[in-house]
Amino acid sequence: MAEQQNPKEGRESKNSIQVIERMTSLLDVLAESPEPVALKHLAQATGLHPSTAHRILAAMTTARVVERHDAGTYRLGIRLLELGNLVKSRLNIRDVAGPHMQALHERIGEAINLGIRHEDEIVYIERTSSGRSLVRVVYLVGGRAPLHLTSVGKLFLAEDGPENVRAYAKRTGLPGKTPASLTALPALEKELDKIRRHAVAFDNEEAELGLKCVAAPIRDDEGRMVAGLSVSAPVDRHRPDWVTLVKAAADDISHALGHVGARR
Repeated sequence: MAEQQNPKEGRESKNSIQVIERMTSLLDVLAESPEPVALKHLAQATGLHPSTAHRILAAMTTARVVERHDAGTYRLGIRLLELGNLVKSRLNIRDVAGPHMQALHERIGEAINLGIRHEDEIVYIERTSSGRSLVRVVYLVGGRAPLHLTSVGKLFLAEDGPENVRAYAKRTGLPGKTPASLTALPALEKELDKIRRHAVAFDNEEAELGLKCVAAPIRDDEGRMVAGLSVSAPVDRHRPDWVTLVKAAADDISHALGHVGARR
């Protein structure tokens, strides 16, 4: 026999959900304003009666989620910063990126790579396999490659200023692996200028003959590039429309890491 819900419990559950939804709507309005917001504006923006908004804001103020100023205005509270830092400290970029990489892999059908910078090299920390062709050691998890030879590596170099790029070239000597490798500083600088304009980078058989890659940056809550997302595939299977898909997936990962400039 099916257990029947107590009508009182059902009403309480519905009311609790409604309060949470109202709290969230108030937080959203406060988050959009760099200045403290008046109660009247909060009520109008959320569609709440002023007395209802005031009551919820009072509870949120007690919890330090919201701060109330003498002028009767409100802004986000310090508790959110404390909670945000806690969430940030527990974020693992591989865990965050994993579902987005898998979704992109299922849509494109090729290998998706996640790379981070370690000094003058890219280190690949996660990868989905294409299952259709051999991709050599450079793109295996744990594999390393010079920054200037890979699409993800060039993204990181593009973040550096001209002086740091010249210092990198001097340290490494810009060694090449294929005839397409960028081994001259002027050519590399020209490529990096293009990357800065378009926020996307390519590897046109520069690390491995027959293999092309396209990459987009992943940024954290402070706007710093912390990783790069790339698609690698044989030249004959590479498609121009992957640029949009890779950038969108990288933006989604960035947003999950707290980057407010990323597309939701």
